[in-house]
Parts: sequence; structure tokens; C-alpha cells
Amino acid sequence: MVLFMGPSEGVLICSGIIAIVAAIAAILSKNLIHAVIAFAVSSAALACLFFILASPYAGVFELTVGAGLVAVLFLVAMILAGGWDGEGIV
Repeated sequence: MVLFMGPSEGVLICSGIIAIVAAIAAILSKNLIHAVIAFAVSSAALACLFFILASPYAGVFELTVGAGLVAVLFLVAMILAGGWDGEGIV
């Protein structure tokens, strides 16, 4: 039995690990800016997983809505709420 891992399996495993680690970092982060960035990274890794699993429409949707729209809306809402001092949320 030969255990050969091709390039797509390697990218699949790496994207899965990145998505899980970034999601855990987003949950455990005390700084809200770092949590939003970790959420965007997790969403981008999940979009990469969708592309590898031959679901390009789900990948594009996750990349645009999850990593793009939601993360930017969180950041804009924090800035407009007045809690942004340049280093994090006060």
C-alpha cells in the first residue's frame, strides 16, 4: 500500500488546519481587531477548501461574503462606533 499525497491533498490538509487554527484564534482573541482578521483568514481558508472540493460557486461566495463583506463591515462598525484608538478597541 503506497501512501502518496498529491499536491491537492496537501493543500486540502493545510487549508483545513489554517481554517481551524484561525477560527480558534478568532474565538479566543481578546482584541476585537485581531478576532476579525482571524475570522477573515478562516473564511478565506474555507473558500480555498471549497475550491479544492470542486465547488467554485460556494468558494467565491464564501470568499466575497465571508472574508470580504463581513470582515469589512465589522471593522467599519467598530471605527464608526468610536471605540477605535489606533491600537485596538478601548
